[in-house]
Amino acid sequence: MDLVIRNTRVIDGGGGPSYRADVGVDGGRIAAIRREGESALTGRRVLDASGLALSPGFIDMHAHSDLALLRDPAHEAKAAQGVTLEVIGQDGISYAPVDDRTLEGVRRAINGWNGGGPGDDSVDFDWRTVGEYLDRLDRGIAVNAAYLIPQGTVRMQVVGWDDRPATDDELDRMRRLVAEGLEQGAVGMSSGLTYTPGMYAKDAELTELCRVVAAYDGYYCPHHRSYGAGALTAYEEMVRLSADAGCALHLAHATMNFGVNKGRAGDLLDLLDRALADGADISLDTYPYTPGSTTLVAVLPSWAAEGGPDALLARLADDTTAERIRHHLEEIGSDGCHGVPMEWETIEISGVTEQRLGGYVGKTIEESARERGEDPWVTARRLLIEDRLGSTILQHVGHEENVREIMRHRVHTGGSDGILQGAKPHPRAYGTFPHYLGRYARELGVLSLEETVAHLTSRPAARLRLPDRGLVQEGYRADLVLFDPETVAAGSTFEAPRTLPTGIPYVLIDGRFVIQDGVRTDVLAGRSVRRVPARKG
Repeated sequence: MDLVIRNTRVIDGGGGPSYRADVGVDGGRIAAIRREGESALTGRRVLDASGLALSPGFIDMHAHSDLALLRDPAHEAKAAQGVTLEVIGQDGISYAPVDDRTLEGVRRAINGWNGGGPGDDSVDFDWRTVGEYLDRLDRGIAVNAAYLIPQGTVRMQVVGWDDRPATDDELDRMRRLVAEGLEQGAVGMSSGLTYTPGMYAKDAELTELCRVVAAYDGYYCPHHRSYGAGALTAYEEMVRLSADAGCALHLAHATMNFGVNKGRAGDLLDLLDRALADGADISLDTYPYTPGSTTLVAVLPSWAAEGGPDALLARLADDTTAERIRHHLEEIGSDGCHGVPMEWETIEISGVTEQRLGGYVGKTIEESARERGEDPWVTARRLLIEDRLGSTILQHVGHEENVREIMRHRVHTGGSDGILQGAKPHPRAYGTFPHYLGRYARELGVLSLEETVAHLTSRPAARLRLPDRGLVQEGYRADLVLFDPETVAAGSTFEAPRTLPTGIPYVLIDGRFVIQDGVRTDVLAGRSVRRVPARKG
């Protein structure tokens, strides 16, 4: 065999008890497993894994590495965590399918998430379709990637930035784009229903697109319309919509945030349990932290963004319209901020695209305003304009008890929602998976180690309908992680968010070491993971 991993503690991803075994890898797959006391395996290379646990590679169900995979061959932020597969195309906005006009709008809209804005030539945007983007990934990437068709991008291409219903012809065009993307390898469709222009779609439109997704046995992954004042109603809307469409549902970063939802995780889980009991196909992902992260522009009311980035900048520059925006933010609660009146002390700037604005990073809007002797809205408005809407934020609005309760649920999976841009990104980008293992399994005992691994491996593989990933099992792909259960921990913190984890010395993708002795190799074993089932019916 190519490799024998000797005397390791196998945590196989199925949630059952771990066991001691030798594991043989050959031709990129798990070729043999010999439990303690069975006949020995021989290989061209033998790795003594005494003291280490072997698990399937971790699957990040909510990643924002759409450009990082192309721009950063090492991609240590994820590879060092043991992530072997990321699901990208999240929150309804990504880079395929596009035409030239739409690509320009996408690059500007999510520059804060991914970079790649106008003037950034670090990535050659030499694709337009979903298939072409996946072909681009197949030239060699650090970890594997699956793709969701972004509903907001589809709407941008067909309807534009207008807040209006799609015509029948436009809806037909959107259906065709979704079907083409699924035929070319996408695993489902995402939405960002607090982000423009995707949020302008009403339920009837979303249901029609989800029917297309269901016809290809994909799943719908919405960032729904509220995680704040209307959170439970928004969850109910998505459960109902997916049922009407007959489509599997995966709830993105399924949190209950802001003061109005403190201690209310049980309400969400009761809703899901009722739907599951009725036969619904539902799963969710979360990250093991309380703050969220997005762009500063995302908190603005949706009406302000109608027409696109240039129209929004013009409204911010107009004193009368800017005052109306402030009124919605601070006194009413904008839909971009989940219906909750703005609390500027919760909004910390994590990154800017204009380096001269770096003094804002690491401070809340309230702190920067106090330093300048001005109202917080004045500070926020100036930053939005001067940074051309590119600033990213941490939003300190979560609740630890909600985080723990949701992660215990039987349909829970792990997702980092990691934004890799900015001088001070959220530590979840570099720490989500070792934080689950070290903090929540070993230290807090919220889940056993075996349960935690199942949440991060076999459960997401099942959602993605992947028949040969997510378990340590003969015949499965050798996407594997060796970690020390006693020392594994996230190195990243809010003060030093780009610090790599500890206790994960080996990571294999396709049977090849991408992390060896704790060091990133030059192996680019990742490829697109395409699921192209026959169309139903």
